[in-house]
Amino acid sequence: MPFREVMEAKYRDILTKYIKEQSESTLYIGQKFSRKSIENQVTPEEIISLHKMILQEIYPDMPDYVVHSFDILLEIMLGYGFAYREHQSLRNQQKELRSEIEIAANVQQTLLETRIPSVEGLDIGAISVPARLMNGDYYNFVEDENNCISIAIADVIGKGIPAALCMSMIKYAMDSIPAYRNEPSMLLESLNRVVEQNVDPSMFVTMFYGMYDHARHVFSYASAGHEPGFYYDFQKKKFSEIYAKGLMLGIDKKTKYAQYEKEIHPGDMIILLSDGVTECRTEDGFVEKDTLLNYIRKYIHCSAQEIVHNIFKDLEKLQDFQLRDDFTLIIMKRSV
Repeated sequence: MPFREVMEAKYRDILTKYIKEQSESTLYIGQKFSRKSIENQVTPEEIISLHKMILQEIYPDMPDYVVHSFDILLEIMLGYGFAYREHQSLRNQQKELRSEIEIAANVQQTLLETRIPSVEGLDIGAISVPARLMNGDYYNFVEDENNCISIAIADVIGKGIPAALCMSMIKYAMDSIPAYRNEPSMLLESLNRVVEQNVDPSMFVTMFYGMYDHARHVFSYASAGHEPGFYYDFQKKKFSEIYAKGLMLGIDKKTKYAQYEKEIHPGDMIILLSDGVTECRTEDGFVEKDTLLNYIRKYIHCSAQEIVHNIFKDLEKLQDFQLRDDFTLIIMKRSV
């Protein structure tokens, strides 16, 4: 039997039973009928027409004004039905798009995946959590044959798929210029030319790039407009900002970047981050720098990975578990 005939018979039974009993159990059956009708794309106006027809069968002498009242209800539901079908169509499109974005996010994660190096005497922790499915932040570690650790952290000004595609390009551009891996300023200058030539003019990239020389315990670094990091002096028990000036990537292909050096003593830490960390927002406004540093002090006895994980959890809680921007935090800690 076709579904429409089954639907008509079922609705006739429900309506007849409810008119006689007005029971809660019949209303519940009506709710299940409604869900089944939605699954089979039965429109609201079809239900009303069916309701009118069955009532006229049950009450052939039903007053004309009652019959006519269904006509106006039917007209109203026609508009509602069109809107409902459009809503369903948009929902289906949204599901398809979300599925495609999830696939793209998995591909991006694979493309940008990096391994945290394991070097004796150096403890490294890193966490990167996207605010949406696609991550506009990027970090990467490279260890060479001399145990020198190169580290990059970048942020595309923008979100979503365009930012994610831009990050993938940055990663592969870095892989194509290994000659400058130990020279942060030169590497940024090379990347800047790539970004300026290949990225939409409305999109900019900030990046901090550093190289830790394990033999000399010296950290060389340069910045292209990236969020300043912090340096923790173990002997003085004090934090200071890692100073580095430089124009964002992609603005001017002739930009030059200054290179800086910092000697790292036992117990010292380098803290690198994206602006999603310092711009965490609560009901009272942005999280203050001192708040972030106090969290680091709170967990300073932990391993580097435990520190970044615990700080993320605390800041996530402060924001009611609603990240408004991509969150990336990296800590390099020289063992005492």
